[in-house]
Amino acid sequence: MKREIKFKLNGEEVTAEVESHWTLLYFLREVLKLKGTKEGCGYGECGACTVVIDKMAVNSCLFPVMEVNGKDVLTIEGISGPGEALHPLQKAFIEEGAVQCGFCTPGMIMSAYALFEEKKNPDDEDIKEAIEGNLCRCTGYVKIIDAINAAKRGK
Repeated sequence: MKREIKFKLNGEEVTAEVESHWTLLYFLREVLKLKGTKEGCGYGECGACTVVIDKMAVNSCLFPVMEVNGKDVLTIEGISGPGEALHPLQKAFIEEGAVQCGFCTPGMIMSAYALFEEKKNPDDEDIKEAIEGNLCRCTGYVKIIDAINAAKRGK
């Protein structure tokens, strides 16, 4: 049975009819065709599906779409600046070589984004804690942490 939800997605009001068994990930990718949020494991273990809901990093593969009603949801597509300018985190990931295959990158960036919402000047331990739920099989995390630090410094 479908129910109506209303929420803000990437700054825009959304009203949609959704099935109660859908996850937010399914809704974003299959209904809205926003493909930046990835499905890795489907069990909340890899972080590829991370989005920010009300300033908190959330695994969208586990999050029931019905629960976004009245909330503010931000995906990787929504963090760009005016004229589609890259967000400082996106720019830093490129400049610091933190992107290999790129599959984990949107989730990593969204976890870091949520961290910056919480702390303006996080240290390395804060960064490691923020991305501990995001798995990367390519980079070894050093360049990812370097990129988040570079974005923090405004480079």
